[in-house]
Amino acid sequence: MAFNPQEISDFAHFYGFHYDSLDPISLMRDVLNHMERGLRGQSSSLPMIPSYISPVSHVPPGKTVLALDAGGTNLRASLVRFDEGAKAVAQETQKVPMPGTQGHLSAEQFFDRIAAVTAPFLEKAGSGVGGIGFTFSYPMTITEDADGIPMAFSKELDIPEVTGKPVAKGLREALSRRGVKFSGPIVMLNDTVATLLSGVVEIPADGEEEKTADSYGIPGGPVIGLILGTGFNTAYPEKSIPKIGFESAVPQIVVCETGTFEIKCQGILDREYDATTKNPGAYTLEKATSGAYLGPLTLHIFKQAVKDGVLKFKRSDELLAMQSLQTRDLNHFQHHPLAAEGPLGGIIGLDEADALAAILYIARLVTERGAMLSAAVAAAGVERVQSGYEGYSPVRVAVEGTTFMIYKGMRTAFESWLHFMLFKGKPRSYVVAPVEQASLFGAAVAALSR
Repeated sequence: MAFNPQEISDFAHFYGFHYDSLDPISLMRDVLNHMERGLRGQSSSLPMIPSYISPVSHVPPGKTVLALDAGGTNLRASLVRFDEGAKAVAQETQKVPMPGTQGHLSAEQFFDRIAAVTAPFLEKAGSGVGGIGFTFSYPMTITEDADGIPMAFSKELDIPEVTGKPVAKGLREALSRRGVKFSGPIVMLNDTVATLLSGVVEIPADGEEEKTADSYGIPGGPVIGLILGTGFNTAYPEKSIPKIGFESAVPQIVVCETGTFEIKCQGILDREYDATTKNPGAYTLEKATSGAYLGPLTLHIFKQAVKDGVLKFKRSDELLAMQSLQTRDLNHFQHHPLAAEGPLGGIIGLDEADALAAILYIARLVTERGAMLSAAVAAAGVERVQSGYEGYSPVRVAVEGTTFMIYKGMRTAFESWLHFMLFKGKPRSYVVAPVEQASLFGAAVAALSR
């Protein structure tokens, strides 16, 4: 069977996963519409969650804070100092297993474990610690005093009693039990807000000669945080949140929860795959873009291509019998298609070049669509913050996540679609930059927001 890209494109159009089945500008406007409705508390697939954290307009040089980062595997703690250029520098870092990953803990035991890591830093630095920023990568409700109340935990964390309890308050009480009095602010935030805040200090604005505040109160222009890794989410600074009565010249960060955005033109195979997931009907955009789903979704499409005769090779029955395909394995295959390694490379003969080309072509179509969808969300964020904004400095898009950084073709396609959407009709000024140690450095910046 000769490689026939037109036949594969027709296959993609029929099943609704070809990227040119979507209009990128209409897609961006649809995201903007859902953002506005979510801010007003109206029916929307975007919840638009207030963080009660304002982007820091000035980072005092020489300031030292304690940054905590609670992830799925580890709890990290670091004293972070801001140098003379307001850059974050981790002075000391400690990493321990996340409390609750190694057995059941009561709420008091959970907070005591965190305090046991936190206390030595506070005791060593004394009154020099200006605050604690705590990135907590689990669903939580943020309160007006910047505390966080966990809504649920994954099965990997056996800490059910912590659900519904304010984390900052629990940590403060646990420190007190250890004889450590800390009266400074403890600011809770999620990882997307942390990504945005790390961009404030890590991404320089083009042409910035002196730090003068713009209408958003952020030197060098506003920053958007975008995570494209295992999951997908964005956050941006907002001046008007009608559903909570917030109207201010000084914005607060809103977490869009963009993984939940409802794609209007979901294809047949997308719906079939969605029905096999743990939460069918939810997170439709995340299932088309993020690392948790790209591999399994693409495998489902490969199988249909075999059934329809669009994809043929000698051991195709082994692909049909394949139970799963991890995104990391698909990514490795796309980077090294001639290595004959992994679940896919191991079943396609090196003499089956046409089948190899067909598989790579299908995978690229899925990637291209995922990049377009991701870019539409980022473009909507840029459009939102640029409304009424002096555009002499770019909107800085701070990006964190392995899918963006290393998944074959994703970053290139994302930046291409973003440029198209933001330069269609009139150019908008923006810059895209990955940020390192976003959870820690963003937590450090958050500690200065109170």
